[in-house]
Amino acid sequence: MLELKNINKYYNPGTINEMCLFDNFNFEVKQGEFVSVVGSNGSGKTSMLNIICGSIDIDSGSILMNGKDITGARDYRRHQRIGRVFQNPSMGTCPTMTILENMSLADNKGKKYNLKPGINKKRIDTYRDSLRQLNLGLEDKMEVKVGALSGGQRQAMALLMSTMTPIEFLILDEHTAALDPKTAEIIMELTGKLVKEKNLTTIMVTHNLRYAVEYGNRLIMMHQGNVILDKKGSEKETTEVEEILELFNEISIECGN
Repeated sequence: MLELKNINKYYNPGTINEMCLFDNFNFEVKQGEFVSVVGSNGSGKTSMLNIICGSIDIDSGSILMNGKDITGARDYRRHQRIGRVFQNPSMGTCPTMTILENMSLADNKGKKYNLKPGINKKRIDTYRDSLRQLNLGLEDKMEVKVGALSGGQRQAMALLMSTMTPIEFLILDEHTAALDPKTAEIIMELTGKLVKEKNLTTIMVTHNLRYAVEYGNRLIMMHQGNVILDKKGSEKETTEVEEILELFNEISIECGN
């Protein structure tokens, strides 16, 4: 379970540019939930993910992961328990390293490093089997540098690598936004498959309302640092894209857009 309790975050406090991002914000994700998060730009979606992952500090409040307070934990400590895939495919892989080296790096996440070879040859067949499920032919290109791959191939690898080691939460930050429609569909199908197979508690921020409706068992909409819509279970299953779009339009009118 993930809990954000009474989160407060201000940018440029005490200046004329002071901006309130979160004011006593509370949010809870239960074990096994796949939460789709939608909202307009500036609503706090990605900032919430950054707070969870430790990329930005909070002014006050607490963050609990499975009952353990991780508020003061640095980001690299949290990433031992969290897998994250970014919007930019290049952020989840190392372009100057080969596919094999990237897979090995992900496989050693959270482990202590020593003077032994970084690649365990006994694991190469396992890496090939993992890559084969992508149906992108990457299992036959183990010595190719990741920088030579397409954005979709790199994003598929980033998703696979983020779930190679046991994690408690999967964070997806608009991970299909930079992809063409066909590749985005492939990545979403892979996402659904991995989340189901590994029973991952997942938070997915997306601007694609169809993905938000079709994937996951819970849907929330954020606006100005608050959750203004929260649908789960059977209520989520009957939600239509038009319903979410209508709420978006109402918000736009209220904001004068």
